[in-house]
Amino acid sequence: MKSFLLVFLGGGLGSAVRYFIARMLNPYALAFPYATLISNVLACFILGVIVGTAEERQLIGSSGRLFWAVGFCGGFSTFSTFSHETLSMFNAQFQLMSVLYIVLSVTLCLMAVFTGQWLVRP
Repeated sequence: MKSFLLVFLGGGLGSAVRYFIARMLNPYALAFPYATLISNVLACFILGVIVGTAEERQLIGSSGRLFWAVGFCGGFSTFSTFSHETLSMFNAQFQLMSVLYIVLSVTLCLMAVFTGQWLVRP
């Protein structure tokens, strides 16, 4: 039950942070889904730091990993929104922008996880 509560609370916090970022960028009515891209890249970077800290430095225990990695990063990142936005751009005849979004999302998120883990290496 403790594990479930940690994931639940972390996920709520991550979702709230993602919502905050979307609200901050919403007034600009941008055609490109920057809020989702930023949220996903930040979540991947934070996940890299958490996993790297837990594995390399042994500073984060299993409860911390559940809260931060599974809960917070899981709630903060959003693959479903990414997928919906990509499909919407594609259906609106913005094929090049949708391909750019896919490439940027995958590339930047992988680089963010790597960078987060690299930064905490001893």
